[in-house]
Amino acid sequence: MQFHYQGVDQTGNNINGIIEASDRRAAISALAQKGHFPTDIHEDASKNKTGNSHQEINMPKLPVNFGSNAIRSSDILAIINQLATALRAGLPLLNCLQIIRDQQAKPAVKKILNDLIHSVSSGESLSEAMTNHSYNFKPLSRALIRVGETGGILEQTTTQLAELMRRDEKIKTSMKNASVYPIIVLFVGLLSVIIIVTWILPKIVTSISGGVAALPWPTQAMLSLSNFFQSYGWLAALVIAGFCVGFKAWINTPNGRFLWDGFKLKTPLVGKLLVSIAIGRFAHTLGSLTQGGITILESLNVVKDTLGNTLLSKEIDVVSEKVKTGSSLANALSESGYFPPLLIQITSVGEQSGKLDEMLLNAAETFDEQADAMITRFMTILPAIMILTLAVIVGFIVMSALLPIFTMDLGF
Repeated sequence: MQFHYQGVDQTGNNINGIIEASDRRAAISALAQKGHFPTDIHEDASKNKTGNSHQEINMPKLPVNFGSNAIRSSDILAIINQLATALRAGLPLLNCLQIIRDQQAKPAVKKILNDLIHSVSSGESLSEAMTNHSYNFKPLSRALIRVGETGGILEQTTTQLAELMRRDEKIKTSMKNASVYPIIVLFVGLLSVIIIVTWILPKIVTSISGGVAALPWPTQAMLSLSNFFQSYGWLAALVIAGFCVGFKAWINTPNGRFLWDGFKLKTPLVGKLLVSIAIGRFAHTLGSLTQGGITILESLNVVKDTLGNTLLSKEIDVVSEKVKTGSSLANALSESGYFPPLLIQITSVGEQSGKLDEMLLNAAETFDEQADAMITRFMTILPAIMILTLAVIVGFIVMSALLPIFTMDLGF
């Protein structure tokens, strides 16, 4: 059987060609004996006639997500972290995967590791095996693993990957923990408003003589709202639920997601926070990839999928096109208008000095600190704004209930 291959030799030069072997694993072994490290190897279908009437296609496996068996980003982080530790201890890759699998309690995670073990033992590289689970192993993970396999520094790149994923997981956890209090405040506040308007306010108003026409306008407005809730509350709830379902379906479309992400970037406080988080990811990811020997264009293609915002991802596509035509990365970022001057300045100095990876990785800590500060500030301001808004609403309702009593006592 003949196999086409692409890869690098021991000096780092790109190579490609055709090798004859009994199977794929034998082909990889033969190339390794020559000091060649394949990054892509596949069977030459035109030369290898098997007589089968169809060709087997390896489709990415769908994620297993059923309740407590759902695979979470923290599970993938644990796998990468344990893999990095085992590789640094000097264990062979296959043994590392088997040890990690044996320590898992979640069936879905065990299934992924079994698939990886089967693929690697059959001759595939780990990055190729991860492609079959592309939903769980994102482009960044596969790219850094491929860099490590190609350069023989897998233990280093898995350590870098674990650090990047740990940073992202920390941000997610901080956001979730900080949002618990505002959500509780909002829920309790809205529930209180509904109870007051629907049940308490009408009882107070009906005890006052003089008829609706004699009531002050705030009280009349609240009474009309109360009557609406009592008569059409179910319809209002249905409309709100339908809106939520429709909105979720809309933002899951490419155009909807793009418009929604653009709106979030223009929102006060939220926009700056999202950009700050994205810049930290950009610096960490681009620095790690270029340090591993991946070209700027390839690195940008991976980076765009890590920013968490489709508008910024499209901006990276524009930046990449400008770099292709000869523009410097710093100039392309500057023309975008979405990236801060500090990042542009650091990128410019890194390109001129030939140490872009070092500059970005050193600056990434600064961007992370800025993002942490903005998250803390945002989560301090948000509850205050929500409480103030609810206080105004509840105050207006209380005023509507008390005004008729005051006007009767004062004889107006």
